[in-house]
Formats: sequence, C-alpha cells, structure tokens
Amino acid sequence: MPEGDTVWRAAQTLHEALAGCVLLRTDFRVPRMATVDLSGRVLLEVVPRGKHLLMRHEGGLTVHSHLGMEGSWRVRSNPPGGFGPAHQVRALLTTGSHTAAGLRLPVLELLRTREEFTAVGHLGPDLLGPDWDAGEAARRLSRDPDRPLVEALLDQRNLAGIGNVYASELCFLARTSPWTPAGALPAPLLRRLLEVAKRLLEANKSRVRRRTTGSARPDRALAVYGREGRPCYRCGTPVRTGGHGPPERPRTVWYCPHCQPSEVRPVTEPGDAPRN
Repeated sequence: MPEGDTVWRAAQTLHEALAGCVLLRTDFRVPRMATVDLSGRVLLEVVPRGKHLLMRHEGGLTVHSHLGMEGSWRVRSNPPGGFGPAHQVRALLTTGSHTAAGLRLPVLELLRTREEFTAVGHLGPDLLGPDWDAGEAARRLSRDPDRPLVEALLDQRNLAGIGNVYASELCFLARTSPWTPAGALPAPLLRRLLEVAKRLLEANKSRVRRRTTGSARPDRALAVYGREGRPCYRCGTPVRTGGHGPPERPRTVWYCPHCQPSEVRPVTEPGDAPRN
C-alpha cells in the first residue's frame, strides 16, 4: 500500500539512479503524454511530496506522478530485465546506466516546474518533508471538528503522507474509535498523535516491510490493519473493519472495538501494542 514512506523511498531510489544523468530515451504510455520526448535532457532531481513524486528535468519541466493504490516505480541496471506485464508500464526513462519504469500509475503528467503548485499546492504539511509543521497540521485537522478522526487524518489537505494503513494504526494507538470527531481530541493529545505519526513514517521510510508495533515478526508488524477477525494484541478481541467516507467512494478502516471506544484515551507508544 503506497503511503508517504513508500513514496519517499521510491524517490530516493530514483534520485540515486537517475539524478544528474542525461536521458537517452523516454517513453510515456498515456494519451496526454504520447508525444512527449525528454531524451537529451538531464534529470535534475526526484522529490517526494506526500504521496506525489516530482521528477524535475533540465529546461524547467517536471514529470508528476501519483502511485494511487497500486502504482510503483522500479529501477533496473542496463540492460534492464522485465518490469512486469507490458500493459502495466506507463513510463520508461533510460540513462546510460539505468532504466526506470512507472507501473499502474493512475496519475502521470508533464508540468512546468514553476507550476508544480497546480498538482501539490493543496497539500498540507508533509510528514517526511522539509515543510513539516505539527502546529499547522493540528490547526488544519481542527478546522472541521465534527469530522471523524480517520477521515481527517486521510485528508491530504490537512497533512500529507497518511493512507489507510497509518490512519488505522494511529487511531489504534490513540485508543479511540476511528469515528471519534477530530474535535473531541484535546489539543495536547492531537499534538502527541502527530508526533507519533511523524516518528512512524520516519522509522519506516527506509524499511521494505512497514512496522508500527514493537515486534519485528512479519505477522505482528501491524496492530490492526489487515487483521480482521484476528485477536487484538492488547485484549484478544477480534479486530473488526468498518466503512467511512462518501457512499460513492467508501473506504475501510480496521479497529479493535474493545480498545478503541468512543471516549478519548492517551496515545500509546508503538511498542506498547504487541503482547506475546
């Protein structure tokens, strides 16, 4: 599940392989970019912004992509091996030493670098970015006090980088129902939750396997996400799923009905979750 940490790691991989190199060949397989050719240009840098990737090129051009639910970027040394089914490849960028492929990308477009704000200007503070500001994120989360906490956390206009996994795990660590109104969290608790969110993404940005608990075991890496019907690590109650968001685009959240009542409790540390 691509979230802020996944995108950060993808940007680092792409930057290390391609930045400063002349593109020898580009192939964009989406209608709006079918005639775009960036060969001969230097790829200057690859920058993550929340769940967005910005690939900045010589001449003031940026390739903007969003991984959505299933997208990814892969890098191979030349000559590159297979990148998977050809119909899934949306972009190919080749230098003298590496080829990068964008697969199943729901968003892929070419922008003027000076106009990147049209794609990412709406985003709130980035948990893994230089603009991170916990106070501003807390202010944005509090703008709609009646909104369920899980929806407020997922709204990238409030803070950038949280997806379904972290939204579920953070509500569990906050010991409150995902449907608790965001405004019901006292200011100190909300700030504490943001500190934990920041630490979790920082800790996971360099890991291939995400972990939000204190356990390194793959089957105990997450507290509630993806564990429907399995016992809660704290109390043994079966983890449940519930829906939220608009009916036309419902989303799923995982939670423990015993550990996450409607009333607000102190946020716990990630290491407090598992019990052997």
